[in-house]
Amino acid sequence: MRLLIAPASLKGSLSAAEVAVALAQGAQRAAQALGQQIEIDAVPLADGGEGTVDAVERARGGTRRTARVRDPLGRPIDASYLLLDDGTAVMEMAAASGLPLLAPAERNPLLASTAGTGDLIAAAVEAGARRLVIGVGGSATVDGGAGMAAALGVRLLDAAGRQIAPGGGPLAQLERIDLSGLRPDLRGLPIDVLCDVRNPLTGPMGAARIFGPQKGATPEMVETLDAALGRMGEIVARDLGREIADQPGAGAAGGLAAGLVAFLGAHLRPGIEVIMDLLGVEQRIAAADLILTGEGQIDGQTVGGKVIAGLARAAQPRGVPLVAIAGRVTPEAAALYEHGLSAAFSLADGPRSLEESQQYGADLLARAAENVLRLWLARR
Repeated sequence: MRLLIAPASLKGSLSAAEVAVALAQGAQRAAQALGQQIEIDAVPLADGGEGTVDAVERARGGTRRTARVRDPLGRPIDASYLLLDDGTAVMEMAAASGLPLLAPAERNPLLASTAGTGDLIAAAVEAGARRLVIGVGGSATVDGGAGMAAALGVRLLDAAGRQIAPGGGPLAQLERIDLSGLRPDLRGLPIDVLCDVRNPLTGPMGAARIFGPQKGATPEMVETLDAALGRMGEIVARDLGREIADQPGAGAAGGLAAGLVAFLGAHLRPGIEVIMDLLGVEQRIAAADLILTGEGQIDGQTVGGKVIAGLARAAQPRGVPLVAIAGRVTPEAAALYEHGLSAAFSLADGPRSLEESQQYGADLLARAAENVLRLWLARR
């Protein structure tokens, strides 16, 4: 039989590559115990967040490049991206503007800026990139991509005609947008933004209210940031003719997704779809008898654009069974059965603390995979 192993990471415990190794070990144990042969095709996946560049590099190769950029508070750091042979540059905004770059006491989305993401984009274009693929998970910012835009030559002006300061707070002073200084090599450049959420820019489900607190925003900051993003949406609509406020996914990465659309004409796409296309996953699915995947948690949000949802949509029309093993499977995960998921199993083998589950994650994955494959092979 041909087994495709295509997992995401178990955040805080194992990378997607480590999950793939554990699942493969369990599958091989089952095959050896039952005296059967299996062919394993392993392709670790990501949906645009942490691990996206690693996943593409592992499957496609390419050249890792490093650029000097600004962190969310403007300090110089090194950040990397991947340049593929076809001219596609794959990057994660978190490499330059991510929350882990700040100490807990430094987290303040009123001040944090996406300028470093703009620096990274500029470096990729200067290196010859002809297409950009940008993962937007894990940001420290709620500036609507204003810092990114300013780093690329866009002028965001207040009522006195001065460039507004970095951060989400100063967006409230935005009065006019001038694109005349935008880098010419970015005009018309294809840009795919990898989103795994559908939150709009503002409102009850917007960037500030849903994601602001995890970036350090107090309740008062959340209100200020939501109003500031609303102001940006109004000025973008008036000056650039682009309605971004209610676009699904515009609120990703503190509104950076909205800024990429507004200032660079980017397209928001489900991250897993782009990654699967880059890695040729649909062709690998067509060649498989069974797909085994892994994830930290399968819940009601998974169907919206996570790795398992993307695999399920591709597997269903081909009639290839898809089995998922996760740290936690909630009752809402049942919705995925209508979209191509065949079965979902939890890693839990008894009462364990989160710390214990993370510590023994690889062993638990291998054990679960062995049981799945024993059942599958026993039916043949």
